Amino acid sequence: MDRPYIICHMMISLDGKVTGEFLQDPACRQATEVYYQRNRCYKADAYACGRITMEGSFTQGWYPDLTTFAPAQGFRWKMDYIPDDMDGLCAVAFDPHGRLGWQSNRVQDPDTDPGYDKARIIEVVTEQVDPRYLGYLESKNICYLFAGEQQIDLELALMKLRRYFGIQTLLLEGGSILNGAFQRAGLVDELSLVVDPVIGGEGKSLCMDSKVEEYRLVDLKNHNGILWLNYKK
Repeated sequence: MDRPYIICHMMISLDGKVTGEFLQDPACRQATEVYYQRNRCYKADAYACGRITMEGSFTQGWYPDLTTFAPAQGFRWKMDYIPDDMDGLCAVAFDPHGRLGWQSNRVQDPDTDPGYDKARIIEVVTEQVDPRYLGYLESKNICYLFAGEQQIDLELALMKLRRYFGIQTLLLEGGSILNGAFQRAGLVDELSLVVDPVIGGEGKSLCMDSKVEEYRLVDLKNHNGILWLNYKK
């Protein structure tokens, strides 16, 4: 397999929602901790999220003033930028147009969770990105990879992650749009679902615009009413 093994690891409500007010409910804290525990148990080489999830979890909407940065010299030839120090856990941000404002080349997790904190950032962008944004990333020593012209070419991105960084196992952690794109492309090898026993109400589903695909249950754990369900293709 010339790409990482993909495990979609998500917390969901009983009605299959991955976003919504239920996530802020105090009763959800136990499910959240089970989710983090499972994340750490996998010991994956990298985790990946879409732009909206990364912004909500880590960058909090901050964005640099691009007028202060020169365009990246390699933009014309669509050259990837790979710093020397890329060892350890990686955080892969699928950010087609370059909208994330990172203030460091490593994730600064407010909870300092070892499953997320201090992961080396990899930005996956398309050719629609502002070349000044790439100049900003280079100023922060943040890796970026080109994958697609108008939209992300997932297979190309995954091939680069495997070949450049040796990533063998990647946790896909949302959101719904990115999960759906991976699922429609047949790239989700395993599902790891932490089920919070609540009806989520309004919110997005596990995989937006999904297709029919069969998985088999291979493991199940009950954590005081919080279920962890593990499926494989």
